[in-house]
This record gives sequence, structure tokens and C-alpha cells, in this order.
Amino acid sequence: MKTAFLFPGQGAQYPGMARDLFDASPAVRDLFTLAADTTGIDVKRLLFEGTEEELKETIHTQVSVTLANLSSALVLADRGIHAQGAAGFSLGEYAALVETGVLTAAQVFPLVKLRGEFMSRAAGSLDRSAGDPGMAAVIGLSPEKVDEALASASIADLYGANYNSPNQVVISGTAAALAAGIEALKAAGARRVILLKVSGPFHSPLLAEAGRSLEEALKSVEFHNPTKALFSNVTGGLVTTGADAKALAVRQVTAPVRWTTEEKSLLDAGFTQFIEAGPGAVLAGLWGAFHDATPCHAAGKLDQIQQIG
Repeated sequence: MKTAFLFPGQGAQYPGMARDLFDASPAVRDLFTLAADTTGIDVKRLLFEGTEEELKETIHTQVSVTLANLSSALVLADRGIHAQGAAGFSLGEYAALVETGVLTAAQVFPLVKLRGEFMSRAAGSLDRSAGDPGMAAVIGLSPEKVDEALASASIADLYGANYNSPNQVVISGTAAALAAGIEALKAAGARRVILLKVSGPFHSPLLAEAGRSLEEALKSVEFHNPTKALFSNVTGGLVTTGADAKALAVRQVTAPVRWTTEEKSLLDAGFTQFIEAGPGAVLAGLWGAFHDATPCHAAGKLDQIQQIG
């Protein structure tokens, strides 16, 4: 059996996540200590006592979800369940970088904290005269149809951001662009277009400032060659060198997440067991929409992990 860990991203967080993993595993408790020491954040209080609003703050989300993701991977390993490859959705890709040996846990926590700061600052600098920029989920249109509709409408500052499943795409843009895009996509046959509660237009060129800041910060960070199969949001395919992983980490800030392409690449690479290592079950749901013959097992809680053979 060839196993891949899939790590969720921003939006998967919830108060109390990973508490049962912390209580059950000394390795997880050590990981919490490392995260606190390298970021200066009281992660135990944040994850176990923090409010939904606190966890939604981009800086907090980036650290807390990465910590919960890696905690799940540690408990899976404690039970003898190991991955031969990994992929992560947006922020989740940083847990995949640790799982595949590109970064260490000590490197990743301060790095995702910085990434959150850069993204928050870039989103905060955008024009809000017409409302807040953000994202919207398009339901009921294929990625190809969404791209066609956006190209036909030719709306400035509107971009395809997350290609989640055969019938779900997330778009990013300014408030005015999103309003115009919603009308165009409904006219093209979208069943629903839902504005998301996010703090910025992520995975779009509108966050170019954050990409430049991250590129500068990464100059002093060593990225090792992957020791396991690693898949990229930007290309949807395998990443073979640390240098490529670093370059893709920069591009990922402004490039769309090609998740459906990654899912196909995982199948083409011969993976037969898929585990969502982290809070929630969003990726398990997206996997089911893409390929229902082979399930993806949610593994963010201790009882879920215990049920995986």
C-alpha cells in the first residue's frame, strides 16, 4: 500500500483542535513546545482556548493549522502509519514540506508566521473604497467553464484561485471585481457563488507584495531535496529539488492552487491510500468529489486515526 498524507490549509481551524492528540502523544507535546519557542506564540492557549475570531487571524491561522497538521502526522507515525508522499492545500503545503524532509519543524513555524504577516499586510494595503477584497466559491461549474466565463467577461482584478474539484472553483478579487464576477458566473450556469469569510484575495496577483517579501525572507532559509514524493500546488506535479520547492513557495502566494491536478498526479504516481492529516475533512470531501472509488480518510482526531488500518 502506497500512502499519501494530504494536509489541509487555512479555513480548517477550529477551537480545541489537536487537544486529544496533545493529551495522547509526548511527541505532539514536544512539537507544541517547539512551535511556542520558535514563534513566541502561546500555541497551547491559542489552539485550546482561543476563539474562532483569534484563530481566523492570518498569523494565528498559519501557525495553528500547521501545528495541528504536523501533530496528526506524528500520531499517525506513532501508530505505524507512514507516508511515502505528501501534498498540502495552500498553507497545508508547508506541513508537506516538513513531511517530505524539505524543511524541519523548527524552520517551518517561524516561516509560516512570517508568511501570515506578509499576507495580512499585503491584503490590508489594498483599496477598500468599494468594499473588502476577498474570495468566493463557485459551485456547479467545471474549472474549464469558470476559466472560460472569466476570460469572456474580462473583469479586471478577478482571478481563479483554487481549483478544488470538478464542480468547485474559488475566485479571488477586489470587491467590485467579485460583484461583477458573481453575475457573470451565474449567467454562465453556476448553481451558486458564495462569498467566503476570508481576510484577503489569496492566491492571486493582488498579493504580489507578500510574494516579494516572502522571496526575500527565504533567501536565508535552506530547502533540502525531498526525501519522499512531494506535490506542488502551483504545477500540480512532483517537486524534485529543494531549489524548486523554494521557488514554488514564492510563486504559491500569487498562483492558483491546482488541487484537482495534484489529485490526478497522486493517482498517476501509484498512491493507493489517502489520509487527510489535520483538522476537519475538507480535503476528504474534495477527494470524494474527484475520485470516489478510493476514499480519503480524515485523521485530525485521535479516534479517526485509531480507525485507520
